[in-house]
Parts: sequence; C-alpha cells; structure tokens
Amino acid sequence: MTSRRATLALACLALATCLSPATAGETLPFSTAAFEAAQKSGKPILVEVSAPWCPICKTQKPILARLAAEPRFKELQIFDIDFDSQKDLLRRLNVRTQSTLIAFKGETETGRSVGETQPEWIEGLLEKTL
Repeated sequence: MTSRRATLALACLALATCLSPATAGETLPFSTAAFEAAQKSGKPILVEVSAPWCPICKTQKPILARLAAEPRFKELQIFDIDFDSQKDLLRRLNVRTQSTLIAFKGETETGRSVGETQPEWIEGLLEKTL
C-alpha cells in the first residue's frame, strides 16, 4: 500500500512539474503560442537556435544560463529552436545556421548574433531586450 502511495505521489509531482508555467530565465522548447504570448505581453525574449552536435551552442548554453540567473534578466524568456528538426521556424525567423541568438523586446527584434561565444557580447545582446 505504501508503495502505491509513493508511486502515485511521484506521478503527481512529475505531472505538476510538466504543467507548471516556466520561470523566467528558463529555456523552453519553442512554441509559437508561447512565443507570441510573450511578445504580446512585452517580455524580453531570446530565441536560441541550437543543435546537440554544435560545439559553439554547447559553449553558449552555460553563458546564457549564468546571465539569465542575474536579477536584471529575471523577466527574460528564452526559447530554444532545434536547428535539425524545426526548419519551418528557421525560415520564419530567417535563420541560416545553428548558434544563432535573436533578441526581442516584445514584438520588436532588437538584435541578433551568430556564433558568438564572448560572454560580454552575449550580455550586450541580452541587454537589448530590456
């Protein structure tokens, strides 16, 4: 009986985690509905185009995580587009390569970089979302 309760509790916890809204600074898979909602609300947004095999993307991720954890970027919403499987989004956003970062302030694109790994340059891009 205790085993069933524990299993049920774990299942409920997992479900609640999946259904809870994203916290600011957390990277989410790109969803058109979530992206458009963030734009309409005027949030600072970063779209990160990455691929699991991309060494530059792997370098960018911890830099973005560190910056997103800073209080001034607490409202930043980060969306990740998979370069290999989401080609329709690449066309829509005019992206030609992985390791592309696109900054938005609400519905306005405020900056873009490709292949950038210098923390201060990435920070400058994020500042354009504020």
